[in-house]
Amino acid sequence: MTDQTTRWSADNTEVSSPPRLTEMLSQVSDQTRGDRVSVRTLVEAFRYRASGALLFLFAVPNVLPMPPGTSGILGLPLVIIASQLMGGRPLILPDVVLKRSISSEGFGRMVDQTVPRLKRIERLLRPRMPGLTGDTAERVIGAFCLVLAVILTLPIPLGNVLPALAISIIALGMIERDGAWILSGFAVGVAAMIVVGGVLWALVLAALFFFASIAG
Repeated sequence: MTDQTTRWSADNTEVSSPPRLTEMLSQVSDQTRGDRVSVRTLVEAFRYRASGALLFLFAVPNVLPMPPGTSGILGLPLVIIASQLMGGRPLILPDVVLKRSISSEGFGRMVDQTVPRLKRIERLLRPRMPGLTGDTAERVIGAFCLVLAVILTLPIPLGNVLPALAISIIALGMIERDGAWILSGFAVGVAAMIVVGGVLWALVLAALFFFASIAG
């Protein structure tokens, strides 16, 4: 699998840059036909972009309608990846996560459905605001995504959608070194915390009212 792809600059000069997420997903799908696609395969394919790519892949399904309990399953890898980002450590996932897999047919269907939409989004992504994409910034990103990942795992109706959306946006910003998208993801994440906090507070008040009515 190549680490570079050819592009052309405005003056028609050939330049090389790392492949985009859509290109990497398509390559993995093409090269694993007939086999199961494990998390280990994805880590090896994405290499130095693995943290951002896996954050996106584990977060984005939670934005879509999914069976109950999905967020709890996908939330654990997000917590692990975010924790390692926060600590500034290389991505090392436990075997129990690395061995998780999906059939090549299922992965291919996901790629076919995701790539066309993702390509439109990638047109908006470009390297900018480098101060928000360095090693120090990644530790802050990891801490923020860790909080969002924990919120995502809570059994709150629809409480996983906004945190997952925020992580997905931040992950795309990380992959393409786009600080503007990272900032946008932080804004969505703060909104998610406010919304989930409001829901939890409402549940607490409802519980207090219920017990007060029984006591009365």
